[in-house]
Amino acid sequence: MRLTLYSMPSSGNSYKIRLLFALMGRDYVHVALEDDSDALKQAHADGLLPQGKLPVLQLEDDTLLPESNAILCYLSDGTGWMPDDKLVGARVLAWMFFEQNRHEPVIAVRAALRQYPNRAHLATPERMAGLLSDGHRILKILDDHLSSRDWLVGSSPTVADISIYAYTHTADSRGGFDLTQFPAVIAWIARISSLPGHIELDDNPL
Repeated sequence: MRLTLYSMPSSGNSYKIRLLFALMGRDYVHVALEDDSDALKQAHADGLLPQGKLPVLQLEDDTLLPESNAILCYLSDGTGWMPDDKLVGARVLAWMFFEQNRHEPVIAVRAALRQYPNRAHLATPERMAGLLSDGHRILKILDDHLSSRDWLVGSSPTVADISIYAYTHTADSRGGFDLTQFPAVIAWIARISSLPGHIELDDNPL
């Protein structure tokens, strides 16, 4: 039995997992559950989303693993995408914690408020302005770090890069952030998008 990914196609958190699968050349079953859809409501009713959100990876023994970065860690264990060195691995995790604690709640949320009609009522001018300002500060942290290196940790891409890339690469088009202020981030996005096997956000398995 193959791994099964329950995934929201438009979500960066779900895209992370599809991108890692593609870069690793691994086969899996993809179940698309878009926001506010009947299929998503049914998945909730069937108990397929143990923490109430996507993505969820169903293992070969039917165990359900939620949380995007936990799934990245599970899939990358024992591969070059997660370093064996204890300290280097901890640095990868540090960036992944940064992504979920500081980056995603701003960069992804602003994009969601612009993208999903059912959340438009939450996009007050004050909130959108605050998210824009906070997002540019977060992107500056990322840009400063990448100004002297190709990858977030070490000399090759890791799941830290995939984790943060997922929402960063569309921060301008979806979130309305000005990426031209961050040339190191733009160069890093280009490096990831040129990796063999790379897929775009809207490239979903059948």
